[in-house]
Amino acid sequence: MRAVVTGGAGFIGSHLCERLLHENHEVICVDNFLTSSPDNVEHLMGDQHFQLDRWDITQGLDVPGPVDAVFHLASPASPEEYLKLPLETLRVGSAGTWHALDLAAAKGARFLLTSTSESYGDPLVHPQPESYWGNVNPVGPRSVYDEAKRFGEALTTAYRRTCGVDAKVVRIFNTFGPRMRVNDGRAIPTFIGQALRREPITVTGDGSQTRSLCYVDDVVDGLLRMLASDHGGPVNLGNPHEVSMLELAQWISKLTMASSEITLIPRPQDDPERRRPDISLARELLDWEPKTPVERGLCDTITDFRRRLSTDDYTEPRIRPVTSPLSLRARS
Repeated sequence: MRAVVTGGAGFIGSHLCERLLHENHEVICVDNFLTSSPDNVEHLMGDQHFQLDRWDITQGLDVPGPVDAVFHLASPASPEEYLKLPLETLRVGSAGTWHALDLAAAKGARFLLTSTSESYGDPLVHPQPESYWGNVNPVGPRSVYDEAKRFGEALTTAYRRTCGVDAKVVRIFNTFGPRMRVNDGRAIPTFIGQALRREPITVTGDGSQTRSLCYVDDVVDGLLRMLASDHGGPVNLGNPHEVSMLELAQWISKLTMASSEITLIPRPQDDPERRRPDISLARELLDWEPKTPVERGLCDTITDFRRRLSTDDYTEPRIRPVTSPLSLRARS
């Protein structure tokens, strides 16, 4: 298979590229490095079946030669990122998805959109099945990500129904593992980074809000199973085991052997109260469920963070916010 992976130098994208190469596929990784880093795929550069292209897919997407699959992962993915990059987030979720679908249509390739559990907003149904339409604030601070992904789902479905593209949608729940940005603002990297630096671990609210944590290798396995299926989706990919943020902070403090105290800080606006996927459909259609124990995944992630933070020249990818639509157009 010859596969295009947009956002392939990001956290999940880099693991997907790695898995595809391990299975002897050819991979074209497309990324503009806005929130990612070429360091994530540096270890793949010596593989003759791997190609890295720096490109902004909101400007179009053209790949010479045959393409069998398009995995569309390009997007800022954490609140830290999309709150600083609202216009880019909306643009890649709309124009970027459109161009990725056009490429799949032109090449007769299968298409897979990685959507998000944020499609459910702050859910009033628990756990969340794919049939639930969600409780999303369309004008709140998180809406730039939530609505970009919801639009991407609608566009992908329209291409499937109208243009005959073999297009699929997965909704990914909280995913973690090596290569996450240390300062990306999400709970696991925040807690691990603070613990390793012997800083107070900051838990928002009273810490009772929950997330369901799925290791990245399991998510990548679900993406490949979904691509090979005949189902259009959406299909939830996540871990149905729920953990509170206070419990997670205590867990990470123990695993890092940190002496950090846990401090409560105000919760962000529209922060979801509960998150847990109903994965009945994934079990039935894909024969998929997470296999990696969360503790083992946390240990792997802590090891990766410890290695990077101990490197003298380690720097995070720099996020470059756009201040106006005019500057966005001027850069294109």
